[in-house]
Amino acid sequence: MIQINPKKLETALLQPGTLMFAEVITRITSDASLPPTRRRDVVSGLRRVASAIGRPPEDVPADAHWLQNRLADFLPASIGLTPKSWSNILSNARAALAQCGVVKRRINRTADLSPAWAQLWNKALALGNRTVSSSAGRFVYFLNSLGVAPEDVRFEHAEAFRDALIQSELRKSPDDSFRKAVNSWNLAVRLIPEWPRQTFVLPSRAKVIKLKPEAFPLTFVADLDAYLAGLQDPDFNDPEAVAVPLRPASIDQYRGMLLRFASILVLTGLPAEEVTDLSALVNLKNAEAGIRRMREQSNNRNTVGLAATVNLLRNVARRHVKVPEAHQKHLDKWNVRFTVKKSSGMTAKNRDRLRPLEDPTTLRRLLVLPEQLFERGSQRNDSKQAALEQEDALAIAILQFCPIRRKNLFSIHLDHNLHRPGDGRVFLVFEEDEVKNFRRIEFELPDHVVGMIDRFLQTRSLRLCPAGTPWLFARRDGSGPANANYFCTKVKQRIQKEIGLTMNVHLFRHLAAQVWLTSNPGQYEVVKRLLGHSNLSQTLNAYAGFEAGTSVRLFAEVLQTARRK
Repeated sequence: MIQINPKKLETALLQPGTLMFAEVITRITSDASLPPTRRRDVVSGLRRVASAIGRPPEDVPADAHWLQNRLADFLPASIGLTPKSWSNILSNARAALAQCGVVKRRINRTADLSPAWAQLWNKALALGNRTVSSSAGRFVYFLNSLGVAPEDVRFEHAEAFRDALIQSELRKSPDDSFRKAVNSWNLAVRLIPEWPRQTFVLPSRAKVIKLKPEAFPLTFVADLDAYLAGLQDPDFNDPEAVAVPLRPASIDQYRGMLLRFASILVLTGLPAEEVTDLSALVNLKNAEAGIRRMREQSNNRNTVGLAATVNLLRNVARRHVKVPEAHQKHLDKWNVRFTVKKSSGMTAKNRDRLRPLEDPTTLRRLLVLPEQLFERGSQRNDSKQAALEQEDALAIAILQFCPIRRKNLFSIHLDHNLHRPGDGRVFLVFEEDEVKNFRRIEFELPDHVVGMIDRFLQTRSLRLCPAGTPWLFARRDGSGPANANYFCTKVKQRIQKEIGLTMNVHLFRHLAAQVWLTSNPGQYEVVKRLLGHSNLSQTLNAYAGFEAGTSVRLFAEVLQTARRK
């Protein structure tokens, strides 16, 4: 069997003669045109970038596109750097590459602009709008370098700017930089009367996966509602009816899945007006076309989403449309074919994300983060940003001590879920009908978390939501609990920014299991109760082996002790 070095594959498509960082460092070190201090700084920038990628300078190509893919998601906080420090490191590395002709030098002095562009750009700077001054400038200097007069700017120049970014960006996404520059240009058109009137329309990046119900005939929507009503209030005289009424959350999920599949059929070429009822979805020709499109979207792999959709179509055909037996057998075969084997334990992605937290120092950084964030917000002025910082801190603190599901976190009601018996203690309680598996959960909140809650509630009014809002994490108009998707993203981004960890809200549940089992190998019953699992097998399936590292370490200690004896 032929063995191929993975590193060779990563550089196989680079242009012949592409320099490596080590060669750039050699050239810079002997470059007498640079002062010694500058040589030191730019060489340091190259070495720090190579270290961030996890390779020696000899294995890092001096190629902008190659570097973009590896630096785009790098989190400077993961190695204890502030965004400003990391920006300086990248700037020094880029300067080294520019000195060796790998990328073009950036020209950003007003004196370098033609009189026409200089006059316009001075007006932009005088405007005091940071969006315009921070993003439109690169496009302006690019146009000036091409010799394009302000009145001659066309969309072709914007496309050329995007191509230039692909060749010169190190960390940022060229497409993101392009879009920011173009949007800033359009903003300048609106704000500055003397600015060229040429505006640009950017293509939408939205991926339309699910059409709105109004896109389909009313008969389809009515049939969909009728099917879902039967799942929520089943007819027990019907042998095909579900045995247990489905919860509203499951009904909403099924509605979304069927609307999404109907939308996929439209994308395959079926006119929306022909989707008159659910029978159009389970028609064998249509169903096959939709399933093929879903597989194409997942690189021809069977996914959990595809398997769930095929199973739902099979149930719709049997329980609602009541197709002929031969028709049903086809759907039953597809259901078996596209079934995804239930994974044992956590996904590799979640294990990878948890691994850094096995380091006590990294774990401690996460554990002290809520109090640091909250106090930092307290020391700032009464701005909205300070309140948002405290809100994130409070969410992270609750997740650390109460590993609840995200729906429960963002629906905490100050009266219903926070119980204060009057002795200073505070309990976070969710009754059976509020929990996914109908198992009541209760946590006593630590004193410092209670203090954070009380201080947050005293100051959040007007900055985040109206006075008297009954939810701990509320919509900004106070009309309901916070939007879970928005809030989850906000908390995840906060953790990434502060300590460089990629950690979503649900991962706190896995972390709770990891922390406990690492210190208490084999005590799965405690984890079961902590996470509110219905049965022990669920806990074992998810977390068996978590304490393996501790067991191996203890075994090694026993052997070392035996050797010393």
